[in-house]
Amino acid sequence: MNQINLICLGVKDMQASLAFYRNGLDFETSVKENSPNIVFFNNRGTKLELYPLEELQKDIHAATPPQATAGFPGFTLAYNAKTAQEVDYVIDKAARAGATIVKQPQRVDWGGYSGYFTDPDGYYWEVAFSEHWKFDENNMLIID
Repeated sequence: MNQINLICLGVKDMQASLAFYRNGLDFETSVKENSPNIVFFNNRGTKLELYPLEELQKDIHAATPPQATAGFPGFTLAYNAKTAQEVDYVIDKAARAGATIVKQPQRVDWGGYSGYFTDPDGYYWEVAFSEHWKFDENNMLIID
């Protein structure tokens, strides 16, 4: 079981989240309407899904969704850039789309350049670059 095909984010407001990802960050989807029941975005290597939080909670029989608890949820999503300028561009694009910038891009102790934002539902995204990274033909990060 060494694969991840889909990442599902439970969202509180489908219309706002869809607008953030589709219009603000230019994620590709075949969905044309503004408030569908479910959305799949076509990304390189994976798909990102938006699904109503309360429906996701029901589906997994969870008493309390993660966003209902205080504190850091313990995971992040990542966009790996090919240049430091691309990091700045993506962080700026996210801010213009309504993201909250949690950490401005900066040189970090592991030798790269990164910043963080949260989407409309509070999911954390890291946008990072390292001059040592390589990407395959599908634009997936190669980690040896």
